[in-house]
Amino acid sequence: MSQSRTLGYILIGAGAVFALIGAAWAIGGSIETTGARILALFFVALIATPLLGLGVFALNRGRAEEQESLHVRRQQRLLGMVMTQGRVQIAQAAIELGVTRDQMRQLIYDLIAKQLFSGYVDWEEGVLFSSEAAQLQSGQCPKCGGKLELAGKGLVKCPYCGSEIFLAAE
Repeated sequence: MSQSRTLGYILIGAGAVFALIGAAWAIGGSIETTGARILALFFVALIATPLLGLGVFALNRGRAEEQESLHVRRQQRLLGMVMTQGRVQIAQAAIELGVTRDQMRQLIYDLIAKQLFSGYVDWEEGVLFSSEAAQLQSGQCPKCGGKLELAGKGLVKCPYCGSEIFLAAE
C-alpha cells in the first residue's frame, strides 16, 4: 500500500473519530442551550470536514500512484520478455501481463516513445521482435525481405507486409 493511501485512511479515520466525539460532546455534554449545541456542532464540522476531504484526496492520489506503478511494472516485464526471448507473441504477452490487446499496443508505443525499445512489430501475425538497428542497415524487412521506407522519426515501415520497425535513438 502506498504512503498516500495510508495517509488517506489515517486522515479519514481521524476526521470520523473527531466528528463522532465532537457530536457526542455537543449533543450529550454540558451544553444546555440549543443555539450553543448548534454552534458546537458547526465548529466540530469545521474541523472534521477538511480532515475527511484531505483523507479522500490522499486516498484517490494513492490509487492513481498505484495504477501508474502497475503500468511501469508491466512495461518493465514486457521489455524484459522481448529482450530475453527476442520474439514474443503479443497475445501471450498480453495474457501474462493481464492486459487487453489495446492496452498492449499502448504499452509497446509507450516503450517506443521512451526510446527503450527498438525492433519491429508484426501486427498481422501478432509478434513483437527485438531487433538491433545494425541488422536493419541493409534496408530490408526482417520478416519478408522487402525494401523498407521511412515512416516517421524512429519508425521504418515495410510497405509489403506492414511490419513496423522502431529504432531507438543512440
